[in-house]
Amino acid sequence: MSRAGRRIRTARLSSPLAAAVLLAGGLSAWALTGAPAQAAAAASVDVQDDFNGDGYADLVIGAPNATVSDKAKAGYVAVMYGSANGLSTANKKIVSRSTSGIPGSATAGERFGLTFTKGDLDGDGYGDLVIAGGKAGSVVMWGSASGLTGGTNLAGYGQAPQAGDFDGDGKTDLALFAHSTVAGDDPPSAKAALWKGPISRTGTPAAVLNILDKSEWWGYGEDDASCATGSGCEDGPDSITGPIRSGEVGDINGDGKDDIVQWIYTGDGTWGSRLLLGGASGFTKSWAPGDGTTVDAPGTGVGDVNGDGYDDVVVGVDGWSDKVRVAYGSANGPSEANTKSFDQDLPGFYGVEEEGDRLGAAVSVDDVNGDGYADIALGIPGEDFSGLTDAGSFALVPGSASGFTGTGSQVFHQNTEGVPGVAETGDEFGATTALLDVNGDGHRDIAVASTAENSDNGAVWVLRGTSTGLTTTSALAFGPGDVSAPATDALFGYSLR
Repeated sequence: MSRAGRRIRTARLSSPLAAAVLLAGGLSAWALTGAPAQAAAAASVDVQDDFNGDGYADLVIGAPNATVSDKAKAGYVAVMYGSANGLSTANKKIVSRSTSGIPGSATAGERFGLTFTKGDLDGDGYGDLVIAGGKAGSVVMWGSASGLTGGTNLAGYGQAPQAGDFDGDGKTDLALFAHSTVAGDDPPSAKAALWKGPISRTGTPAAVLNILDKSEWWGYGEDDASCATGSGCEDGPDSITGPIRSGEVGDINGDGKDDIVQWIYTGDGTWGSRLLLGGASGFTKSWAPGDGTTVDAPGTGVGDVNGDGYDDVVVGVDGWSDKVRVAYGSANGPSEANTKSFDQDLPGFYGVEEEGDRLGAAVSVDDVNGDGYADIALGIPGEDFSGLTDAGSFALVPGSASGFTGTGSQVFHQNTEGVPGVAETGDEFGATTALLDVNGDGHRDIAVASTAENSDNGAVWVLRGTSTGLTTTSALAFGPGDVSAPATDALFGYSLR
């Protein structure tokens, strides 16, 4: 998700630093130390990723299956603050419903932190964090010079919130979604709202807009805007079909308004992608790759792979397609005709396509090497090697003026020299990924998770980005115990952002 040239960024002047990465012991935590990154003379980071305004991106890790206050699957998130030396297990904040200042209380099965989004909701120059909290609603934590503070409850909207400038006015808006409540419909409908920014710390938006443009309103038996005055809309001013698992934000048609790509239930037991194009009067729907065709939920990412000023949609291998699909953006949005695909047979890439590899089970898209083209990070958690089934790996596929290319691609797993730990059967390394600049050197670093590590406790690895791609120098790995958080069956790393 790059939105190059449109994101508000914070700039910081810094001199070369010579401190090593600080780590608490533990995976327990591993670090292979080397020369730390030299901070760029004018490094920058997206405001949405920087909760304390220090110029370094902060990583959020979801552990939705963790037991909190003796409540199974209550869930929590771990916030890891960036620095010139990258991440440190000592510089973190653990947040759950049992955290002081967070509304509500830990509830069994809530899976707090299953999804979350970042954005400067109140326009104060600090990124804020919106954490999905199930049927109890979502929680906003507010950025400040000291990091995330407080907690504002958004009652009723607890599924896959998304922050972005959806109406193009330069303010961060918030798209909110509730759990589906209409029984018998397939797909069911759920309450939804589009909150216009800025949003106050009391949880009050500047205005509440229709979630969908009037042209998209639809109800069973009524296929136009009249459903709002009849039996009610399934897709309407304050509702949308779903449920929704996840989403990514970017400007795919280049109109200055952010768009959302969602992975949703589409009916008849299948899931697919849905593209919502931002607009002044609500979202309009558009075609997206993987539209209603699969029972699986592959990774989805958004970023400008070919550097043409339009963000592109990248969808991983799923039950319908055995290839990663890249739908290139344009003034008219993406189209099937302008979609290219690849698998492990891409020239310059690696290996041979094998059933069960799950290439692109996780997808992140951003510019790692600083060449102006977004690169594609792909989780491959089903990868087998060295006699180890589902040990897992991840790959980085470069972007270029002509789109994705296998030339210069990289592949890593736990047996790669310099990567902490040892590969094991069933680790599913590469289950989730995120790209963000945690050390402020101008290159996106990668966070990658193995949620099955240590019997589903989970763990996260961080590799640094450079002008030539990713490096294992100063690679870092840590689990929930290393950040003093609940570990047993936590699925630490289930979500990364």
